[in-house]
Amino acid sequence: MTAPVEVVPYCPEWPARFEAEKRVLQSALSPWLVGEIQHVGSTAVVGLPAKPVIDIMAPVASLPESAAAIAAAALAGYVHHPYRAEVMHWFCKPSPHFRTHHLHLVPVGSQQWLECLAFRDALRANQALRDEYARLKLRLAAQFPHDREAYTQAKAPFMQRVLSNA
Repeated sequence: MTAPVEVVPYCPEWPARFEAEKRVLQSALSPWLVGEIQHVGSTAVVGLPAKPVIDIMAPVASLPESAAAIAAAALAGYVHHPYRAEVMHWFCKPSPHFRTHHLHLVPVGSQQWLECLAFRDALRANQALRDEYARLKLRLAAQFPHDREAYTQAKAPFMQRVLSNA
């Protein structure tokens, strides 16, 4: 059983929650970090409704070179799950049933890294795009309240359209 899909109004505390967690992760993951930890996902876009989970993307040199970071993230309270293991090491905190944070260890410069930042930045820069995405997220959360994977997959065409124009 995992947490339901719940999209809530934007919370102005989300950036501060990211900054607090970033400090924890910089300490825990410093041997594997090759750049700046990024706030990504909908909580990183001011004014955008989101699932109340802070998405964090940390740059690593490669997945094999950062495998030992999995144990370090666990010591910081993160639970590893082999979701999309070919492109990232993925974690949730404190548990799959109740999530406050997602952590993505992603090779810097990879397609996953670049697309995640490009999508976030496109939403930050374009109010109409943000509004369209907000409507989509709310509709999909109502349609898939207990199926996170279906919710995520149903957003993919919108995300691809945004990325193709970025």
